[in-house]
Amino acid sequence: QVQLVESGGGLVQPGGSLRLSCAASGFTLRYYAIGWFRQAPGKGREGVSCSGSSDSITYYADSVKGRFTISRDNAKNTVYLQMNTLKPGDTAVYYCNAKISRVVNVEGARIEREYWGQGTQVTVSS
Repeated sequence: QVQLVESGGGLVQPGGSLRLSCAASGFTLRYYAIGWFRQAPGKGREGVSCSGSSDSITYYADSVKGRFTISRDNAKNTVYLQMNTLKPGDTAVYYCNAKISRVVNVEGARIEREYWGQGTQVTVSS
């Protein structure tokens, strides 16, 4: 069964830190681009951070640059989001994503797969 399961969310004061985890099962995370998205009440889902399968190319939303870090541990098949200096504006449900789009043979056949976690709540409040 293919799953992404987030954990590590909770209530934290402004300026605090949290580390979110996303455990993958049923597929090999090593070959997937990974990302974290979030959705605040009444707002659409926005990209927070993404990284290619090689981890050599990363993206961070302007609002989190310098504060958040995306990483993975392929041996544990797990994605992480380290969140420092949290602000009230970071309050949202955070979702883990894994995606692959890759040519796999000389005829041009491709793997096209995308998975989402169920989300974990992060609340930043004094």
